[in-house]
Amino acid sequence: MHEESKIISSFLSVRIIILIIFILQIIINFNDYENSNEQIDNNSIILDESNSTVNLENHKKIKIGICINNLRNGGIERLTSLLLDNFAQINIFDIYLLTNSIKQKDEYKINDKVKRIYLKKDNLIQIIKKKKIDIIIYHPYNEMQIKSLNQLKTTKTIVYDNSCILFWLYADSTIFFKTIYKQYQSSKYVISLISFENDYLFKKWGINSILMNNFISYNYDDVIPSDLSSDTILMIGRAESKFKRFELGIVSMKFITEQIPNCEMKIVSEIQKGSYLQNKINSLNLQNNIHFMGYTSTPEIYFKNASLHLFPSISEAFPMVLSETKIYGIPTLLIGLDYITLAKEGTVIIYDDNPKIIAEEAIKILKDKNYKKKLGRESRRSMKKFNNKKLLKMWIKLLLSISKGYEYYQELRKNSTRLTESEAINIIHNQLKLLKKRKPKYANMTINDLENFSYIQSLT
Repeated sequence: MHEESKIISSFLSVRIIILIIFILQIIINFNDYENSNEQIDNNSIILDESNSTVNLENHKKIKIGICINNLRNGGIERLTSLLLDNFAQINIFDIYLLTNSIKQKDEYKINDKVKRIYLKKDNLIQIIKKKKIDIIIYHPYNEMQIKSLNQLKTTKTIVYDNSCILFWLYADSTIFFKTIYKQYQSSKYVISLISFENDYLFKKWGINSILMNNFISYNYDDVIPSDLSSDTILMIGRAESKFKRFELGIVSMKFITEQIPNCEMKIVSEIQKGSYLQNKINSLNLQNNIHFMGYTSTPEIYFKNASLHLFPSISEAFPMVLSETKIYGIPTLLIGLDYITLAKEGTVIIYDDNPKIIAEEAIKILKDKNYKKKLGRESRRSMKKFNNKKLLKMWIKLLLSISKGYEYYQELRKNSTRLTESEAINIIHNQLKLLKKRKPKYANMTINDLENFSYIQSLT
């Protein structure tokens, strides 16, 4: 009888613990929900920790210009359309799109409130002065007349860094090392998307940066995730860019189809007629398994039926496509990109460029339904914390502080650090190992070298 009582008591204890965990999970989820539905108040906003406020209702309009070559077919173009869309929601902002390209039918959609100005040769500064634009946001490596922005006296400029030092090392980009990072140093305001750069390297280089996330394309609650029932692999992006390394994914399909003959790879991208990628597919006799779907401004039509996102890029910052596939609950296979914010959950990271190794990991995910669904749940759940309304509130504070000279920018910078110094150094160490393996010319590069801005400028 005594033994039976002990068993019953133990059973009840376990049930109580499970109940407590369940209740805690409900509380956590509720808080997540509350946070995700935080509203932007168009009447007032707190600027700093002393609770000084600005009345947005009666605030003078701030004119903001965003520079971009075009709004189609790319991550930078996608994130710029989201910046324009979100900023247009705020009554005190007048938003201008300054672009080299006329409006195209298949470009990313933007809010009708955005004023579009088509730039002719060398008239960027003239337009900014004529429209009396207060703040310009630009990507420093596009084809526009960016160098001329240093002529501006009253207009403030924000550098939006959607790249990574690793990319420019792989690209051997002399112009970047000699010119663009100098822009970063001379600018009072730099937006960074990568923790190890913002929290460590940029501090060493004297760059006045702040860490932000990109806006997200979809509302979490509006998305019905993929059921992961297919054997469909997605690759999305500029396929013919050697830095996206789609050829690596294509070659890995040769090994994947040996184990999963009906596996299909959909490549959402434009390619040139007679592309080397199509020739590679033909040479591997994979025409029935790999299909180019062309470019689309609505890639979600492919997310709904995919089971794996293969992402072989050599370097990224805050990739829009990864945020989009994750919100649809699709597992991702990354190659070495352990430093990006979105890499923590729902992803498998390997540190090998061997197509056979890549294929083995893909097969493991596709064949093990429980494993695949577990990764999918983690992937989708990780996107709950990325909240456009909170990010927009940060941007409002940032833009107000820059426009009116408030000190909130420095307060915001203090709160934007995510990594300790040792964590940042560990990430850089891992990435240096990969860099040396892929590019022997950097075999002797050290972390101390990267910390030295003069060394960076000397690279060719």
